[in-house]
Amino acid sequence: MIWRLGGLVVALVALLSAACRDAPRPAQSAPPPVVVTTAIERDVPVYREWIGTTIGFVTAQIRPKVSGYLVSQDYREGTLVKAGDSLFHIDPQQFQNSLDQAKGKLEQSQAQLAQARAQLAQNQADVEHAKAQVAQVDGDLARAEAIQVKTQLEVERYTPLVARGALSEQELDNTVQNNLANIASVAAERANLEKARAGVQRADAGVSKARADVAAAQAAIVQATASRDEAQLNLGWTKVLSPINGIAGIKKADIGDLVGTATVLTTVATIDPIYVQFNLTEQQYLAWRETQGLTPANRLRIEMVLANGTTYSHPGTAEILGLEVDATTGTIPVRAAFPNPGNVLRPGQYAKVRFAVYVKKDALLIPQQAVRDTQGLLQVGVVGPEDAVSLSTVQMGERVGALWIVDRGLKAGQRVIVEGLEKVKTGDRVSPTAVPAESLGGGSNPRPGGPPAPPSAGAGQSPTK
Repeated sequence: MIWRLGGLVVALVALLSAACRDAPRPAQSAPPPVVVTTAIERDVPVYREWIGTTIGFVTAQIRPKVSGYLVSQDYREGTLVKAGDSLFHIDPQQFQNSLDQAKGKLEQSQAQLAQARAQLAQNQADVEHAKAQVAQVDGDLARAEAIQVKTQLEVERYTPLVARGALSEQELDNTVQNNLANIASVAAERANLEKARAGVQRADAGVSKARADVAAAQAAIVQATASRDEAQLNLGWTKVLSPINGIAGIKKADIGDLVGTATVLTTVATIDPIYVQFNLTEQQYLAWRETQGLTPANRLRIEMVLANGTTYSHPGTAEILGLEVDATTGTIPVRAAFPNPGNVLRPGQYAKVRFAVYVKKDALLIPQQAVRDTQGLLQVGVVGPEDAVSLSTVQMGERVGALWIVDRGLKAGQRVIVEGLEKVKTGDRVSPTAVPAESLGGGSNPRPGGPPAPPSAGAGQSPTK
């Protein structure tokens, strides 16, 4: 019995051995297909992003220039107004009264001026009359003096003749009396001359006073004119006008409110174009000055991303660089101007701006999906000349659209796997299909910036690598 079982086992083993020798060998598997692209080398701009806020191109806070009660609102809130359009109206009655009073004072001053000028003309005529009298009296004095000199000579000539008896004493006495009368006449004429000269002085004093009155009346007219003009301005300022073209905001005072020069009634802002203000760190500013600058001949093209994630269709340009670096934040403000047709953008909106801060020369680029991230280890599958796969650890730089800059670990012209990397391992042979790198889309973050997502300028990122 045992012998029969042993023979059966031997026969079974022999049968299995023969079956194994006769079975066909399995065919070798074909290389797995993969999609590859060639790393390209080119100069690419490197972008940065900053958080900004929209600001009106010109923003005017509307305050009244006079105090009073609001009696009307002359605009529709949120609509476009033009420079000179009436926005509010303040009760004008008190200012009209002030204007009427100022006009009355001006007319009174003008009448006083006319009176003073008439008095001046009269006094000037009196001066001329007094001078004419002086001239006449002066002539009479000259004649009286001449006559007196003549009679004095006769007295002197007659006196020795009377002593010799050649002339009677009566004739000498008559001559002496005539001489004394002439002396008195001369004295009288001299007194008249002093009196006439005093009249000239009085007339001159009257002219001086009249001139002072004219000057005072003219000064009063100037003051009254200024008062009238000020009253006219105040009356005009009861109509609160828009100083600029722009969108008028919501009113901040109601009809019947007592408003003053410190009261903000509303705001008018010109928002086409509109500013977006963002801040550069001091290091970013210095790097920007070296590479770009802010000159009329070199306006930097800036893109804007709105709060809903869409890119604004109109690019802007950097227009204003702040005066100084803020001591607290260490940043300097920059304002970029963007066209705003249709007034779509409004002041105070959130906005993200981005622009190329520098150009990286001879940058090596591959698609973003070619990079495999394994717990922070970045690798790419490189397909060699014999279609053999090797894994290369790489150091990545900036993202440029769907492409990624390789800083280290890859050379220009090498083929990298963009689809099928998960199917292969180092040493495997593959069946590659080549596609251009630019034709590959996607990537979780197609925006310009650093991996995995670019930090904002507020985080202190430098615009240079």
